[in-house]
Amino acid sequence: MTKENIYLYPTASLSALGSYDQEIWENTKKGRPEFQYFENGKTPVSVLSEDQQNELKKISQENRHYNHLDKTALMAIAAGRALAEKSSFKTNKIGINIGSSRGATERFEKAHECFLAKGELPFSTSPTTTLGNIATNLAQDLGLQGPAISHSITCSSALHALLNAYAFLKSGMLSDFIIGGAEAPLTGFTIEQMRVLKLYSKRKDNFPCRSLDFLKTDNTLVLGEAASLAHLSTVPSEDAIKVVGMGYATEQISHSISLSADAKCLQRSMKMALTDAGIDSVDAVVMHAPGTVKGDKSELNAIKKVFSKMPLLTTNKWLIGHTFGASGAMSLEMAVMMLHHNQFIPNPFYNNENSPERLKSVMVNAVGFGGNAISVILKSQSF
Repeated sequence: MTKENIYLYPTASLSALGSYDQEIWENTKKGRPEFQYFENGKTPVSVLSEDQQNELKKISQENRHYNHLDKTALMAIAAGRALAEKSSFKTNKIGINIGSSRGATERFEKAHECFLAKGELPFSTSPTTTLGNIATNLAQDLGLQGPAISHSITCSSALHALLNAYAFLKSGMLSDFIIGGAEAPLTGFTIEQMRVLKLYSKRKDNFPCRSLDFLKTDNTLVLGEAASLAHLSTVPSEDAIKVVGMGYATEQISHSISLSADAKCLQRSMKMALTDAGIDSVDAVVMHAPGTVKGDKSELNAIKKVFSKMPLLTTNKWLIGHTFGASGAMSLEMAVMMLHHNQFIPNPFYNNENSPERLKSVMVNAVGFGGNAISVILKSQSF
């Protein structure tokens, strides 16, 4: 590994918070979640706006190939185009790594329904239902020639994409990488999977997801759709945020969705990231905190074990729900915006005991089914 510094340039996303930087920042600061309810008002979800849906429809109509793409791939293309407009790519040999927990789930489910009903499939089923088509279609759309990787490491997929890019860039194999996640999980089949696990929120108020509410007695996970990408580079810039630490870990678990009460995997990933950064504290942590009773508490317990002085804690899932494989990238975007604006965005359910005058460093956590965790530390160059 080289000692190259890694810089995080612009981010680009589309979610219920919006599609443009100022719009996303203002809606984040307002702190008013706008969940919608379907299935006779029973199920809260976080969905894209009508304008965003129309943008995806426009992309799908550009050619016959795009017309067959799953919404997840179309969202990645939309976010990728927005990122390319903001970034000054010096080469087309740029790597892409996009994480997605479920991949092309809507397209796959429709194809499977067709097969069960008719015993036949649409011609494009195989290439458009693979997980890999998310990154490769974006590479084709932007005309990039570097490695194009899609992967699923469940809910930590997007930050594992960052880890992969970090290794590529540190090795000197590439100078630029696009990383992030895309997820369109709002299908009846996917939502029912969360219900069967007794994780899905049954609340019908303005805050159906109560991430970081440590007094709740019921699980409040809510699903949302989003795509979020970022440009990483070894090319220095005073305006960019520095990626100064990475950590990862997997713990032995008792069953597929469990975590230890003090999230040992997160403890290890956070400690590794701090060691990599050469520091022992950060100003704030954007937590994974999915809104479940055990998930939120185990991460809090892990943070208390790692830090002698508690950093500020926050999350964005109470605003946009859990976007599965895209969630880490959405948390990363929140951290970047807080650092750029030198402003911490609080969570309404958790009272932080301190508030630094300057926000210089932020850790972002993600953890997924299978007991895997990832932590990244970002640092502002402004102070």
